Amino acid sequence: MTVYASQHVDVGGLRLRYIDEGPRGSEAGDSAPLLVIPGHTARIEGFDQMVPTLSVNHRVLVVDLPGSGESEKPDIDYTLQLYEDSLVGFLDALSIDEAIPVGGSLGGNLVLRLGHRFPERFRRLVLWSPGSAWKARPWLATLMRRVAGKALFWPTVRIQSRYWYSPDFPGREQSLRDTFDYYRRVMSPGFVAMYWGLAADQVATSLFDIAPTIAQPTLLMWGDQDHGAGMGAGVARLHELLPHCELVVFPGARHSLEAEIPNALAERIVGYLASS
Repeated sequence: MTVYASQHVDVGGLRLRYIDEGPRGSEAGDSAPLLVIPGHTARIEGFDQMVPTLSVNHRVLVVDLPGSGESEKPDIDYTLQLYEDSLVGFLDALSIDEAIPVGGSLGGNLVLRLGHRFPERFRRLVLWSPGSAWKARPWLATLMRRVAGKALFWPTVRIQSRYWYSPDFPGREQSLRDTFDYYRRVMSPGFVAMYWGLAADQVATSLFDIAPTIAQPTLLMWGDQDHGAGMGAGVARLHELLPHCELVVFPGARHSLEAEIPNALAERIVGYLASS
């Protein structure tokens, strides 16, 4: 469980878990809250090591997305738009008009999608190694939806998860055990529907299509050992397409930056926000 006190809120009929740390109101000055968005199947606990640094001068909100963590897991059609709408509904429920979205992998994908749909609410964007940093493959997404189910879940995640961490990352084996224990604990039809639904929707779409129209200042980060699904080339392409983008590369890191280098990642985010 997260080391922080968690709360729950109803968003669109779904009960979502979140944490809310750091200064607010006059104590936060003119700093917008940080909306931290977990990756695919990830949860609040994955950001516990980053929150102390992020919350020194910013209000920090981390939310379990529908179908993940300790949030509600109905057996429904899970899509990127559902997640975008849920995140905006979450801010509305907390009476927050403007925030800075922060996230990696699926979370990074959602950061750019939120910035594209709601530029007036998300005036700065922070992300790393986003999903959909590739050309859309709708045919593959259709195939994934047809074969989706619990039978293929475990073989797929056991292969996929091993690419999240650098082989020499000291906490790799424990992180994998914790991840698989979490999957076993929350396993349900809704969790499986979420896994395949969001995987397929990310494959079916491309951030390259919307990136040129995202005018907000953007911090894009990447670990230089993260080349799964062409991530290195995809990040380089996004850097070219985003009009106001700063690219930061972390040597020796792979996909799960919040797990491998949480302190360096948090410090870089804070430094960027202070300078921008």
